[in-house]
Amino acid sequence: MNAKNQRLRMWSEQVHVNVPQLFFQHYKALKIPDDEALLLLHLLAFHTEQNDFPTPADLSERLHFNENDITLKLQRLIQKGFLEITQGIDAHGKLYEKYSIYPLWERILDYIETSTRNQEQEEEKNEEGAIFSLFEQEFGRLLSPMEIETISMWIDVDRHSPSIIKAALKEAVLAGKISLRYIDRILFEWKKKNITSVKQVEKHTEQFHQKTTTVQPKPQAEPIQKKVPFYNWLEERE
Repeated sequence: MNAKNQRLRMWSEQVHVNVPQLFFQHYKALKIPDDEALLLLHLLAFHTEQNDFPTPADLSERLHFNENDITLKLQRLIQKGFLEITQGIDAHGKLYEKYSIYPLWERILDYIETSTRNQEQEEEKNEEGAIFSLFEQEFGRLLSPMEIETISMWIDVDRHSPSIIKAALKEAVLAGKISLRYIDRILFEWKKKNITSVKQVEKHTEQFHQKTTTVQPKPQAEPIQKKVPFYNWLEERE
C-alpha cells in the first residue's frame, strides 16, 4: 500500500463527530457567539472519544483560548441554558460528572416550533384580513359594520378557518345567492357534518352530485344531456 492510500485509510477510519444540521442553521438565531459555538462542537468531539467531562486544560490544547477564557465560556453557556453538568453513578459505584448538550437541542427545537407557529399565525392573520376584501369584491360594495361583525364572529367565535369561509362564499356565488344568511347556513351545515377543510368540502359536494346526477334519454340525433343539480345547502335534508 502506497503512502497516499495509507493516509486515506487512516482518514476514513477516524471516528466522525455527528453534529445535527439544525445546530448550524439556528445557533446564530439563538445568539450563541461563534467562539461559544466552537466550544460546543469540541465538547461533542470529546464525547465521541468517551470523554464527557473534558477539563479547561483539555479544551485549551485544541482551541486558541486559554483555560480561564474556556472556563468563562463554559459558565456562560450554562447560565444561558445551552449546557448543563449532570451527575451519575458508574458501574463501580463511583460518582461522576459530565457535560450535557441536551438543553441546547431542546432550545433549538423550541425555537423552530415557536418560529413555525408565529409564521402560521402571521399567515392566518393576513388571510383573515383578505377575507373582508374578498367579500366586498363579490358583493360589489363596502361591507356594513354589521356584516363585518358577522364575518368576524365566523372567525373568532365559530372558529371557521379563512379557507372554509372562502369555500362557503364560493358556493353562494355559484348558487347565485350571495348573502351572509345563506353563507352562514352553509357554514352551519358544514360544521354539523364536521367538515373543516376545503378538501372535505370538495369530497362532500362531489358525493352529493354523484347521488343526484341523472342521465336524460336522448333522441337519436341529440347528445346525452346530463342534469347536474346545484348543491343547495339551505334546502338540504338529513
